[in-house]
Amino acid sequence: MKKYLMSLDQGTTSSRCIIFEPNGNVVAKAAREFTQYFPTQGWVEHDACEIWESQLATAKEALAKASITADDIIGIGITNQRETTVVWEKETGKPICPAIVWQCRRTEAICEALRQAGKDRIIQEKTGLTPDPYFSATKLQWILQNIPDAQSRAERGELLFGTVDTWLIYKLTGGRVHATDPSNAARTMLFNIHTLTWDEELLELFDIPRTMLPDVMPTVGIFGETDAALFGSPITIAAVAGDQQAALFGQCCFEAGDIKNTYGTGGFMLMNTGSTPVASSNGLLTTVGWQIGGKTTYVLEGSVFICGAAIQWLRDGLGLLPSAAESEAIAAEVPDSGGVYFVPAFVGLGTPYWNAGARGTICGITRGTTRAHLVRATLDAMAFQTVDVIDAMRRDTGLSVPLLRVDGGACANNLLMQTQSDLAALHIARLPHVEATAWGVAAMTGLATNLYQSTEELKALLPAAKIFAPSMDEEERIAHLEKWHLAISASNIFS
Repeated sequence: MKKYLMSLDQGTTSSRCIIFEPNGNVVAKAAREFTQYFPTQGWVEHDACEIWESQLATAKEALAKASITADDIIGIGITNQRETTVVWEKETGKPICPAIVWQCRRTEAICEALRQAGKDRIIQEKTGLTPDPYFSATKLQWILQNIPDAQSRAERGELLFGTVDTWLIYKLTGGRVHATDPSNAARTMLFNIHTLTWDEELLELFDIPRTMLPDVMPTVGIFGETDAALFGSPITIAAVAGDQQAALFGQCCFEAGDIKNTYGTGGFMLMNTGSTPVASSNGLLTTVGWQIGGKTTYVLEGSVFICGAAIQWLRDGLGLLPSAAESEAIAAEVPDSGGVYFVPAFVGLGTPYWNAGARGTICGITRGTTRAHLVRATLDAMAFQTVDVIDAMRRDTGLSVPLLRVDGGACANNLLMQTQSDLAALHIARLPHVEATAWGVAAMTGLATNLYQSTEELKALLPAAKIFAPSMDEEERIAHLEKWHLAISASNIFS
Protein backbone atom coordinates (compact mmCIF):
# COMPACT_ATOMS: atom_id res chain seq x y z
CA MET A 1 0.00 0.00 0.00
CA LYS A 2 1.33 3.44 -0.94
CA LYS A 3 2.32 5.38 2.14
CA TYR A 4 4.06 8.65 1.34
CA LEU A 5 3.61 12.05 -0.31
CA MET A 6 6.43 13.63 -2.33
CA SER A 7 6.86 17.39 -2.72
CA LEU A 8 9.13 18.86 -5.33
CA ASP A 9 9.91 22.36 -4.05
CA GLN A 10 11.70 24.23 -6.83
CA GLY A 11 12.91 27.56 -5.47
CA THR A 12 14.92 30.49 -6.72
CA THR A 13 18.29 29.33 -5.40
CA SER A 14 17.81 25.61 -4.78
CA SER A 15 15.74 22.59 -5.70
CA ARG A 16 14.40 20.50 -2.85
CA CYS A 17 12.46 17.29 -2.41
CA ILE A 18 10.65 16.40 0.80
CA ILE A 19 8.85 13.14 1.47
CA PHE A 20 6.06 13.25 4.05
CA GLU A 21 4.07 10.71 5.94
CA PRO A 22 0.29 11.28 5.79
CA ASN A 23 0.41 12.83 9.28
CA GLY A 24 2.77 15.53 8.02
CA ASN A 25 5.99 14.15 9.48
CA VAL A 26 9.05 14.53 7.30
CA VAL A 27 10.56 11.19 6.30
CA ALA A 28 13.41 12.44 4.14
CA LYS A 29 14.60 15.59 2.40
CA ALA A 30 17.25 16.51 -0.11
CA ALA A 31 18.37 19.85 -1.54
CA ARG A 32 20.74 21.12 -4.20
CA GLU A 33 21.67 24.69 -4.98
CA PHE A 34 22.09 25.71 -8.59
CA THR A 35 23.89 28.52 -10.38
CA GLN A 36 22.65 32.11 -10.38
CA TYR A 37 23.66 34.10 -13.44
CA PHE A 38 23.92 37.92 -13.52
CA PRO A 39 25.07 38.67 -17.08
CA THR A 40 24.63 42.44 -16.74
CA GLN A 41 23.25 44.91 -14.22
CA GLY A 42 19.67 44.09 -13.26
CA TRP A 43 19.58 40.82 -15.21
CA VAL A 44 19.07 37.47 -13.48
CA GLU A 45 19.09 34.13 -15.30
CA HIS A 46 18.92 30.39 -14.59
CA ASP A 47 19.84 27.37 -16.67
CA ALA A 48 16.52 25.52 -17.03
CA CYS A 49 18.32 22.24 -17.68
CA GLU A 50 20.30 22.67 -14.45
CA ILE A 51 17.04 23.33 -12.60
CA TRP A 52 15.59 20.10 -13.99
CA GLU A 53 18.71 18.06 -13.26
CA SER A 54 18.95 19.37 -9.70
CA GLN A 55 15.27 18.70 -9.04
CA LEU A 56 15.44 15.16 -10.42
CA ALA A 57 18.56 14.48 -8.36
CA THR A 58 16.87 15.59 -5.13
CA ALA A 59 13.88 13.33 -5.79
CA LYS A 60 16.12 10.31 -6.31
CA GLU A 61 18.22 11.22 -3.27
CA ALA A 62 15.15 11.62 -1.02
CA LEU A 63 13.78 8.23 -2.11
CA ALA A 64 17.15 6.65 -1.30
CA LYS A 65 17.36 8.37 2.09
CA ALA A 66 13.87 7.13 2.97
CA SER A 67 14.73 3.61 1.75
CA ILE A 68 11.58 3.51 -0.35
CA THR A 69 10.71 3.23 -4.03
CA ALA A 70 8.38 5.01 -6.42
CA ASP A 71 5.77 2.34 -5.69
CA ASP A 72 5.51 3.69 -2.12
CA ILE A 73 4.60 7.24 -3.26
CA ILE A 74 0.91 8.18 -3.30
CA GLY A 75 1.58 11.16 -5.52
CA ILE A 76 3.86 14.07 -6.36
CA GLY A 77 3.03 17.72 -5.71
CA ILE A 78 5.02 20.45 -7.44
CA THR A 79 5.54 23.89 -5.97
CA ASN A 80 7.80 26.42 -7.61
CA GLN A 81 9.35 29.85 -7.96
CA ARG A 82 6.80 31.78 -9.95
CA GLU A 83 7.03 34.10 -12.99
CA THR A 84 10.43 32.73 -14.07
CA THR A 85 10.14 32.18 -17.81
CA VAL A 86 11.33 29.22 -19.87
CA VAL A 87 10.95 28.79 -23.64
CA TRP A 88 11.90 25.51 -25.28
CA GLU A 89 11.66 23.66 -28.58
CA LYS A 90 8.57 21.51 -28.89
CA GLU A 91 10.39 18.86 -30.89
CA THR A 92 13.57 18.50 -28.83
CA GLY A 93 12.58 19.84 -25.41
CA LYS A 94 15.70 22.03 -25.37
CA PRO A 95 15.49 25.62 -24.05
CA ILE A 96 16.29 28.25 -26.67
CA CYS A 97 17.90 30.60 -24.14
CA PRO A 98 18.52 30.93 -20.39
CA ALA A 99 15.45 31.14 -18.18
CA ILE A 100 14.64 34.73 -17.22
CA VAL A 101 14.17 34.82 -13.45
CA TRP A 102 11.35 36.65 -11.70
CA GLN A 103 13.92 39.04 -10.19
CA CYS A 104 15.22 40.13 -13.60
CA ARG A 105 14.59 43.78 -14.50
CA ARG A 106 15.57 43.79 -18.17
CA THR A 107 12.03 44.59 -19.34
CA GLU A 108 11.65 47.85 -17.41
CA ALA A 109 11.41 49.83 -20.67
CA ILE A 110 8.64 47.58 -21.99
CA CYS A 111 6.66 48.05 -18.78
CA GLU A 112 7.14 51.80 -18.82
CA ALA A 113 5.89 51.91 -22.41
CA LEU A 114 2.78 50.01 -21.36
CA ARG A 115 2.12 52.52 -18.60
CA GLN A 116 2.71 55.46 -20.92
CA ALA A 117 0.26 53.94 -23.39
CA GLY A 118 -2.36 53.64 -20.66
CA LYS A 119 -2.40 49.84 -20.79
CA ASP A 120 -1.84 49.44 -17.05
CA ARG A 121 -5.54 49.83 -16.28
CA ILE A 122 -6.73 47.03 -18.55
CA ILE A 123 -3.89 44.77 -17.40
CA GLN A 124 -4.84 45.33 -13.77
CA GLU A 125 -8.55 44.84 -14.43
CA LYS A 126 -7.99 41.54 -16.22
CA THR A 127 -5.05 40.06 -14.31
CA GLY A 128 -5.00 41.80 -10.91
CA LEU A 129 -1.36 42.71 -11.61
CA THR A 130 0.47 45.92 -12.37
CA PRO A 131 2.84 46.17 -15.35
CA ASP A 132 6.23 45.22 -13.94
CA PRO A 133 9.28 43.23 -15.11
CA TYR A 134 8.47 40.82 -12.26
CA PHE A 135 5.79 39.04 -14.28
CA SER A 136 6.22 36.61 -17.16
CA ALA A 137 4.54 38.38 -20.09
CA THR A 138 7.23 40.96 -20.80
CA LYS A 139 9.97 38.35 -20.23
CA LEU A 140 8.37 36.13 -22.86
CA GLN A 141 7.90 39.10 -25.19
CA TRP A 142 11.59 40.00 -24.75
CA ILE A 143 12.66 36.44 -25.65
CA LEU A 144 10.51 36.43 -28.79
CA GLN A 145 11.91 39.81 -29.86
CA ASN A 146 15.57 39.23 -29.01
CA ILE A 147 16.39 35.56 -29.63
CA PRO A 148 16.99 34.99 -33.37
CA ASP A 149 13.96 33.53 -35.20
CA ALA A 150 12.05 33.05 -31.92
CA GLN A 151 8.98 35.05 -32.97
CA SER A 152 8.61 33.28 -36.31
CA ARG A 153 9.26 29.87 -34.76
CA ALA A 154 6.67 30.55 -32.08
CA GLU A 155 4.13 31.54 -34.71
CA ARG A 156 4.82 28.27 -36.55
CA GLY A 157 4.06 26.35 -33.34
CA GLU A 158 7.64 25.19 -32.81
CA LEU A 159 8.18 26.73 -29.35
CA LEU A 160 6.57 26.20 -25.96
CA PHE A 161 6.44 28.54 -22.97
CA GLY A 162 6.14 27.70 -19.33
CA THR A 163 6.84 28.88 -15.84
CA VAL A 164 9.00 26.48 -13.82
CA ASP A 165 6.08 24.24 -12.82
CA THR A 166 5.21 23.71 -16.49
CA TRP A 167 8.84 22.99 -17.35
CA LEU A 168 9.08 20.35 -14.60
CA ILE A 169 5.78 18.73 -15.57
CA TYR A 170 6.94 18.57 -19.17
CA LYS A 171 10.26 16.95 -18.21
CA LEU A 172 8.75 14.58 -15.64
CA THR A 173 6.17 13.29 -18.10
CA GLY A 174 8.66 12.85 -20.92
CA GLY A 175 7.11 15.73 -22.87
CA ARG A 176 3.60 14.29 -22.80
CA VAL A 177 2.02 17.02 -20.65
CA HIS A 178 2.27 20.78 -21.22
CA ALA A 179 0.23 22.24 -18.37
CA THR A 180 0.07 24.68 -15.48
CA ASP A 181 -2.44 25.62 -12.78
CA PRO A 182 -4.32 28.89 -12.15
CA SER A 183 -2.02 29.98 -9.29
CA ASN A 184 0.94 30.02 -11.68
CA ALA A 185 -0.97 31.15 -14.77
CA ALA A 186 -2.24 34.16 -12.80
CA ARG A 187 1.37 35.36 -12.41
CA THR A 188 2.08 35.65 -16.12
CA MET A 189 0.10 38.86 -16.83
CA LEU A 190 -1.59 36.92 -19.64
CA PHE A 191 -4.30 35.15 -17.61
CA ASN A 192 -7.73 36.63 -16.95
CA ILE A 193 -8.43 35.89 -13.27
CA HIS A 194 -12.16 36.46 -13.74
CA THR A 195 -12.75 34.12 -16.70
CA LEU A 196 -9.86 31.84 -15.61
CA THR A 197 -8.59 31.62 -19.19
CA TRP A 198 -5.70 32.96 -21.25
CA ASP A 199 -6.80 36.39 -22.42
CA GLU A 200 -6.80 36.92 -26.18
CA GLU A 201 -6.57 40.71 -25.89
CA LEU A 202 -3.46 40.45 -23.72
CA LEU A 203 -1.88 37.85 -25.99
CA GLU A 204 -2.35 40.29 -28.86
CA LEU A 205 -0.94 43.16 -26.80
CA PHE A 206 2.26 41.22 -26.11
CA ASP A 207 2.30 39.50 -29.53
CA ILE A 208 2.41 36.01 -28.02
CA PRO A 209 1.00 33.06 -30.02
CA ARG A 210 -1.60 31.06 -28.10
CA THR A 211 0.03 27.79 -29.21
CA MET A 212 2.99 28.48 -26.91
CA LEU A 213 0.90 28.47 -23.75
CA PRO A 214 0.22 25.46 -21.52
CA ASP A 215 -3.19 24.03 -20.68
CA VAL A 216 -4.54 25.39 -17.39
CA MET A 217 -5.68 22.58 -15.08
CA PRO A 218 -7.09 22.73 -11.51
CA THR A 219 -4.47 23.17 -8.80
CA VAL A 220 -5.63 19.98 -7.10
CA GLY A 221 -6.13 17.22 -9.65
CA ILE A 222 -4.33 14.65 -11.78
CA PHE A 223 -1.87 16.24 -14.21
CA GLY A 224 -0.34 13.01 -15.47
CA GLU A 225 2.27 10.42 -14.57
CA THR A 226 6.05 10.59 -14.50
CA ASP A 227 7.98 8.71 -17.14
CA ALA A 228 8.58 5.23 -15.71
CA ALA A 229 12.28 5.42 -16.61
CA LEU A 230 12.89 8.25 -14.14
CA PHE A 231 12.10 6.46 -10.89
CA GLY A 232 11.56 2.83 -11.92
CA SER A 233 7.76 3.13 -11.83
CA PRO A 234 5.40 5.95 -12.82
CA ILE A 235 4.23 8.31 -10.07
CA THR A 236 1.05 10.38 -10.30
CA ILE A 237 1.48 14.17 -10.40
CA ALA A 238 -1.56 15.25 -8.39
CA ALA A 239 -1.11 18.92 -7.44
CA VAL A 240 0.70 22.00 -8.72
CA ALA A 241 0.84 25.40 -6.99
CA GLY A 242 3.04 28.46 -6.96
CA ASP A 243 5.25 28.50 -3.90
CA GLN A 244 3.46 31.32 -2.08
CA GLN A 245 0.01 29.88 -2.60
CA ALA A 246 1.28 26.48 -1.46
CA ALA A 247 2.64 28.08 1.72
CA LEU A 248 -0.73 29.76 2.40
CA PHE A 249 -2.41 26.37 2.02
CA GLY A 250 0.23 24.67 4.16
CA GLN A 251 -0.47 27.17 6.96
CA CYS A 252 -4.16 26.15 6.77
CA CYS A 253 -5.21 29.67 5.83
CA PHE A 254 -8.47 28.39 4.40
CA GLU A 255 -10.77 31.20 5.56
CA ALA A 256 -11.16 34.72 4.18
CA GLY A 257 -8.94 37.04 6.20
CA ASP A 258 -6.29 34.42 7.06
CA ILE A 259 -2.80 35.77 6.34
CA LYS A 260 0.76 34.45 6.11
CA ASN A 261 4.22 35.74 5.22
CA THR A 262 7.04 33.69 3.73
CA TYR A 263 10.61 34.81 4.39
CA GLY A 264 12.57 33.32 1.51
CA THR A 265 14.74 34.83 -1.21
CA GLY A 266 11.98 37.42 -1.36
CA GLY A 267 9.24 38.11 1.13
CA PHE A 268 5.69 37.26 0.15
CA MET A 269 2.55 37.97 2.12
CA LEU A 270 -0.79 36.49 1.09
CA MET A 271 -4.27 37.03 2.47
CA ASN A 272 -7.11 34.67 1.63
CA THR A 273 -10.04 36.76 0.32
CA GLY A 274 -12.37 33.84 -0.38
CA SER A 275 -14.25 33.34 -3.64
CA THR A 276 -14.13 37.02 -4.61
CA PRO A 277 -11.12 38.83 -6.07
CA VAL A 278 -10.49 42.06 -4.13
CA ALA A 279 -9.09 44.96 -6.14
CA SER A 280 -6.29 46.86 -4.42
CA SER A 281 -5.72 50.60 -4.26
CA ASN A 282 -2.59 50.25 -2.11
CA GLY A 283 -0.08 48.50 -4.34
CA LEU A 284 -1.15 44.93 -3.60
CA LEU A 285 -1.70 42.28 -6.25
CA THR A 286 -4.97 40.42 -6.72
CA THR A 287 -4.32 36.85 -7.77
CA VAL A 288 -5.52 33.25 -7.63
CA GLY A 289 -4.79 31.18 -4.54
CA TRP A 290 -5.91 27.78 -5.78
CA GLN A 291 -8.64 25.96 -7.64
CA ILE A 292 -10.12 22.86 -6.02
CA GLY A 293 -13.20 20.97 -7.10
CA GLY A 294 -14.41 23.74 -9.39
CA LYS A 295 -14.08 26.38 -6.65
CA THR A 296 -11.51 29.16 -7.00
CA THR A 297 -9.99 30.88 -3.97
CA TYR A 298 -8.50 34.35 -4.48
CA VAL A 299 -5.81 36.16 -2.51
CA LEU A 300 -4.27 39.57 -2.05
CA GLU A 301 -0.50 39.49 -2.26
CA GLY A 302 2.30 41.79 -1.27
CA SER A 303 5.65 41.06 -2.88
CA VAL A 304 9.00 42.08 -1.40
CA PHE A 305 11.67 41.30 -3.99
CA ILE A 306 14.68 41.03 -1.68
CA CYS A 307 14.38 39.41 1.73
CA GLY A 308 16.67 36.48 2.55
CA ALA A 309 18.65 37.39 -0.58
CA ALA A 310 19.97 40.40 1.36
CA ILE A 311 21.56 38.01 3.87
CA GLN A 312 23.07 36.07 0.96
CA TRP A 313 24.53 39.35 -0.30
CA LEU A 314 26.16 40.03 3.08
CA ARG A 315 27.63 36.52 2.90
CA ASP A 316 28.64 36.28 -0.76
CA GLY A 317 28.91 39.88 -1.94
CA LEU A 318 30.52 41.54 1.07
CA GLY A 319 31.98 38.54 2.92
CA LEU A 320 30.52 39.75 6.22
CA LEU A 321 28.98 36.41 7.15
CA PRO A 322 30.51 32.93 7.20
CA SER A 323 27.01 31.53 6.72
CA ALA A 324 23.44 32.80 6.61
CA ALA A 325 22.64 30.82 9.75
CA GLU A 326 25.09 32.96 11.77
CA SER A 327 23.26 36.21 11.01
CA GLU A 328 21.19 35.97 14.20
CA ALA A 329 24.18 35.55 16.51
CA ILE A 330 26.13 38.35 14.84
CA ALA A 331 23.16 40.74 14.86
CA ALA A 332 22.58 39.96 18.54
CA GLU A 333 26.04 41.33 19.38
CA VAL A 334 24.49 44.83 19.34
CA PRO A 335 21.23 46.01 20.98
CA ASP A 336 20.02 47.63 17.75
CA SER A 337 21.25 48.77 14.34
CA GLY A 338 22.93 51.85 15.75
CA GLY A 339 20.79 54.14 13.60
CA VAL A 340 21.62 52.30 10.35
CA TYR A 341 18.75 51.71 7.91
CA PHE A 342 19.23 49.44 4.91
CA VAL A 343 16.81 49.37 1.96
CA PRO A 344 17.75 46.26 -0.09
CA ALA A 345 16.24 47.52 -3.35
CA PHE A 346 18.73 45.56 -5.46
CA VAL A 347 16.14 44.98 -8.20
CA GLY A 348 13.75 47.83 -7.44
CA LEU A 349 10.94 47.98 -4.90
CA GLY A 350 7.80 45.87 -4.95
CA THR A 351 4.71 46.31 -2.77
CA PRO A 352 3.53 48.95 -2.04
CA TYR A 353 5.94 51.16 -4.01
CA TRP A 354 6.38 49.37 -7.36
CA ASN A 355 9.40 51.40 -8.36
CA ALA A 356 11.57 49.34 -10.70
CA GLY A 357 14.22 52.04 -10.74
CA ALA A 358 14.83 52.24 -6.97
CA ARG A 359 18.20 50.93 -5.81
CA GLY A 360 19.71 49.65 -2.59
CA THR A 361 20.54 52.27 0.00
CA ILE A 362 22.26 52.23 3.40
CA CYS A 363 21.65 55.28 5.58
CA GLY A 364 22.93 56.36 8.97
CA ILE A 365 26.47 54.96 8.80
CA THR A 366 29.00 56.45 11.23
CA ARG A 367 32.60 55.65 12.11
CA GLY A 368 31.20 53.50 14.89
CA THR A 369 29.16 51.30 12.54
CA THR A 370 30.28 47.67 12.72
CA ARG A 371 29.58 44.45 10.89
CA ALA A 372 27.02 43.59 13.57
CA HIS A 373 25.13 46.84 12.95
CA LEU A 374 24.91 46.13 9.21
CA VAL A 375 23.67 42.59 9.82
CA ARG A 376 21.14 43.88 12.35
CA ALA A 377 19.95 46.53 9.87
CA THR A 378 19.50 43.81 7.25
CA LEU A 379 17.25 41.80 9.55
CA ASP A 380 15.38 45.00 10.40
CA ALA A 381 14.86 45.66 6.68
CA MET A 382 13.14 42.30 6.25
CA ALA A 383 10.74 43.27 9.05
CA PHE A 384 10.21 46.87 7.87
CA GLN A 385 9.32 45.76 4.34
CA THR A 386 6.81 43.31 5.79
CA VAL A 387 5.21 46.05 7.90
CA ASP A 388 4.67 48.12 4.74
CA VAL A 389 2.78 45.20 3.18
CA ILE A 390 0.70 44.56 6.31
CA ASP A 391 -0.34 48.21 6.40
CA ALA A 392 -1.37 48.04 2.73
CA MET A 393 -3.52 44.97 3.44
CA ARG A 394 -5.15 46.68 6.40
CA ARG A 395 -6.06 49.68 4.24
CA ASP A 396 -7.42 47.55 1.37
CA THR A 397 -9.54 45.21 3.49
CA GLY A 398 -10.30 47.16 6.66
CA LEU A 399 -9.20 44.13 8.69
CA SER A 400 -7.10 44.51 11.81
CA VAL A 401 -4.80 41.52 11.11
CA PRO A 402 -4.18 40.46 14.72
CA LEU A 403 -2.07 37.38 13.81
CA LEU A 404 0.54 36.75 11.14
CA ARG A 405 1.53 33.16 10.33
CA VAL A 406 5.10 32.84 9.09
CA ASP A 407 7.24 30.34 7.22
CA GLY A 408 10.34 30.20 5.06
CA GLY A 409 13.94 29.62 6.04
CA ALA A 410 14.57 33.03 7.62
CA CYS A 411 11.67 32.68 10.07
CA ALA A 412 13.84 30.26 12.07
CA ASN A 413 15.69 33.42 13.19
CA ASN A 414 14.20 34.25 16.60
CA LEU A 415 15.64 37.77 16.61
CA LEU A 416 14.00 38.51 13.26
CA MET A 417 10.65 37.15 14.44
CA GLN A 418 10.69 39.23 17.63
CA THR A 419 11.72 42.31 15.62
CA GLN A 420 8.86 41.61 13.23
CA SER A 421 6.38 41.34 16.08
CA ASP A 422 7.65 44.59 17.62
CA LEU A 423 7.68 46.65 14.41
CA ALA A 424 4.31 45.34 13.17
CA ALA A 425 2.69 45.46 16.63
CA LEU A 426 1.06 42.09 16.16
CA HIS A 427 1.47 38.47 17.23
CA ILE A 428 3.55 36.13 15.06
CA ALA A 429 2.77 32.40 14.84
CA ARG A 430 5.60 30.11 13.72
CA LEU A 431 5.13 26.40 13.21
CA PRO A 432 7.69 23.96 14.70
CA HIS A 433 8.89 23.28 11.15
CA VAL A 434 9.32 25.79 8.34
CA GLU A 435 8.22 23.47 5.53
CA ALA A 436 4.84 25.10 4.94
CA THR A 437 5.39 25.42 1.19
CA ALA A 438 6.34 21.79 0.63
CA TRP A 439 3.70 20.58 3.06
CA GLY A 440 1.06 22.73 1.38
CA VAL A 441 1.46 21.04 -1.98
CA ALA A 442 1.80 17.62 -0.29
CA ALA A 443 -1.53 18.26 1.44
CA MET A 444 -3.04 19.23 -1.90
CA THR A 445 -1.71 15.98 -3.35
CA GLY A 446 -3.40 14.09 -0.51
CA LEU A 447 -6.71 15.77 -1.32
CA ALA A 448 -6.38 14.96 -5.02
CA THR A 449 -5.71 11.29 -4.30
CA ASN A 450 -8.45 11.01 -1.64
CA LEU A 451 -5.95 10.41 1.15
CA TYR A 452 -7.66 13.34 2.91
CA GLN A 453 -11.34 14.07 2.60
CA SER A 454 -11.46 17.73 3.66
CA THR A 455 -9.47 20.78 4.70
CA GLU A 456 -10.80 20.26 8.23
CA GLU A 457 -8.82 17.03 8.31
CA LEU A 458 -5.72 19.00 7.35
CA LYS A 459 -6.31 21.55 10.10
CA ALA A 460 -6.21 18.75 12.65
CA LEU A 461 -2.69 17.87 11.48
CA LEU A 462 -1.33 21.40 12.02
CA PRO A 463 1.01 21.42 15.06
CA ALA A 464 0.95 24.10 17.75
CA ALA A 465 2.82 27.27 16.79
CA LYS A 466 5.35 29.31 18.77
CA ILE A 467 3.93 32.79 19.39
CA PHE A 468 6.02 35.98 19.40
CA ALA A 469 4.29 38.90 21.13
CA PRO A 470 5.12 42.60 20.59
CA SER A 471 7.07 44.33 23.36
CA MET A 472 8.21 47.62 21.80
CA ASP A 473 6.88 50.95 23.01
CA GLU A 474 4.49 52.45 20.41
CA GLU A 475 6.32 55.77 20.30
CA GLU A 476 9.61 54.00 19.60
CA ARG A 477 7.95 51.84 16.93
CA ILE A 478 6.56 54.86 15.09
CA ALA A 479 9.94 56.62 15.23
CA HIS A 480 11.65 53.61 13.63
CA LEU A 481 9.04 53.45 10.88
CA GLU A 482 9.41 57.16 10.12
CA LYS A 483 13.18 56.78 9.67
CA TRP A 484 12.64 53.67 7.55
CA HIS A 485 10.38 55.63 5.21
CA LEU A 486 13.00 58.36 4.93
CA ALA A 487 15.45 55.66 3.83
CA ILE A 488 12.88 54.43 1.28
CA SER A 489 12.70 57.99 -0.09
CA ALA A 490 16.49 57.98 -0.47
CA SER A 491 16.41 54.71 -2.46
CA ASN A 492 13.85 56.22 -4.83
CA ILE A 493 16.09 59.10 -5.92
CA PHE A 494 17.99 56.72 -8.23
CA SER A 495 14.91 55.99 -10.35
